[in-house]
Amino acid sequence: MRFLILAVGNKMPGWIETGFVEYAKRMPHEASIELLEIKPEKRGGGKKVAQLLAAEGARILTALPPRCRTVAMDETGRQWTTVKLAESISGWMRNGGDTAFIIGGADGLDANIKNSADEILALSALTLPHGLARVLLAEQLYRAVSLIKQHPYHRK
Repeated sequence: MRFLILAVGNKMPGWIETGFVEYAKRMPHEASIELLEIKPEKRGGGKKVAQLLAAEGARILTALPPRCRTVAMDETGRQWTTVKLAESISGWMRNGGDTAFIIGGADGLDANIKNSADEILALSALTLPHGLARVLLAEQLYRAVSLIKQHPYHRK
């Protein structure tokens, strides 16, 4: 299974890349994590937020592989425990296919992306910096897969 993290934003600080890579390289061969950065729409020029989100949404849709499961990350989404995430991932593995987790930019995600997603999840009710959300999501994916494989990383 391949986990894709489509994240609006680029030019992240080095510590974000280091953190993301650390968890991505820990993943077992049957469950990889890949990051696809989506160029944010240029702010300013009198564009309304809806226009910015629509442009970013179009870029996200273009980057999504065909027939993959989509999970929109949004602070208003459902908050799963790591155990619930692991249970869902187990089901997704049985069903096959890739899963794309979508992290929006400074203004969040276009409503069309959220409405078409298979799931809408929140990492936290807190608003997180988008770079930190990448690292936290990668760690939780690693933790969930470790739990599935009964690796001692996750402790109850």
